Amino acid sequence: MSSTVPKNEQAILQKLVAIRTKLSAIKQDRSTYVKSSDVSRLYEQLIGEVRKINHIREDPTLQNEQNRVDVVLDDVFQLMSLFFLTVGLTRSAPATYASLTTVKRLLDHLKESRVYSNTDIQPIEERLAEIKNIIERDVVSESPEIIELLRVKMAVCETLLHELQTSLSLISPELTTMLQKLVSIRRQIMSIGAKPKFSMSELKTYQEELRAIENSRVDGHFLSPDGNIPEGQSVLNGLLDDCHNLLSDFQARGDLVAPALRSIYEQLAEMRAQLDNLMLTHRWTLRETDLYNYQNRLQAIDDMRVNGVFLDEDGNVPKGQKILLYLLRRNYALIYRLLVSSEPVSEALMPIQNQLSTVRRCLLEVKRMDGLSSARELYPYQMKLASIDNLRVDGKFMIGNAIPEGQGMLNALLAECFDLCHELRVEFDEQD
Repeated sequence: MSSTVPKNEQAILQKLVAIRTKLSAIKQDRSTYVKSSDVSRLYEQLIGEVRKINHIREDPTLQNEQNRVDVVLDDVFQLMSLFFLTVGLTRSAPATYASLTTVKRLLDHLKESRVYSNTDIQPIEERLAEIKNIIERDVVSESPEIIELLRVKMAVCETLLHELQTSLSLISPELTTMLQKLVSIRRQIMSIGAKPKFSMSELKTYQEELRAIENSRVDGHFLSPDGNIPEGQSVLNGLLDDCHNLLSDFQARGDLVAPALRSIYEQLAEMRAQLDNLMLTHRWTLRETDLYNYQNRLQAIDDMRVNGVFLDEDGNVPKGQKILLYLLRRNYALIYRLLVSSEPVSEALMPIQNQLSTVRRCLLEVKRMDGLSSARELYPYQMKLASIDNLRVDGKFMIGNAIPEGQGMLNALLAECFDLCHELRVEFDEQD
């Protein structure tokens, strides 16, 4: 990729940097909610710059041009996509860009590691099919430039997915369950070994499981129920040996990560802890644009590798590669899960949604526990629902003069809570 930007693209680069600066300022401002109108305005400006790039590169000699403009454009789209998620436009074409970028990284790492099963592939396949439907649905309403950009990213992901599926097809279906079990055991061992401190007793369970799997083989082969030797023996035996080697390494302990890689390890471990925490609290604390910093930091670390490994200053390959790659892939997977779990509700309405979800959960629990013991039990729920209902103006939840995304979901949730209250009261009256 060229570091030199042609004169006719320099103005575009400046404009893209300006858009990114404005988006970053909005992202960092926690004093107010992100407004859909602000995002839409900057998005229209971005589309305008993409059109200019496409017009310049219509020249056949420039079709493969790649320079800093493309890097900044990708960066801006990544951030813009997260803003679409933040304002609740989760099922719009631009919102899929961040997911596609993360899916590609996940697929790249699965292909590189060669440690995966159909359990890993299937959710990604379903997510790509969902994204494809969103893109094709928005063909009429969305700008052609954006649709084409997303289709190109989608095609790359589909190609990688097909390669992984082809590799899995070489393993007999009769060995699928055993493959999934070995992949799961390896990940559990890596999860324990990647901790700054762990007890050897944590590994004992997996050591016993591996011994049982090894003893189930006949003459070193995994047999089918009818006694045949299915295809895929080398893959499973290689995975079994890898698990044993990992256990031996971790049991030997010592310094599993070389000093030259310690800084990278600490960054990845800290990031994993933060993302794990977000998985628990994202409904209350996550603004999807927060993921932008994690994605950038991860990609920067990922791009430090040379031919798939981290090198020291002398160009040597220090120990600790497997642990670093496990943490890198784990962090990508956590970001992906956070993106997928994003609700089609603007962050401005998330506090109301969280309150309604809590009321609904409590009412369902009361219903499950044989209903009301007293009519008074229902009063706090009814009062809370009434206060939320009074927030609506002409049936809509307003923030200032704006009508944020997610009205349908909140209204449906409010109606369900009222229905649950009514059902509980009817059941109580009938019993009484």
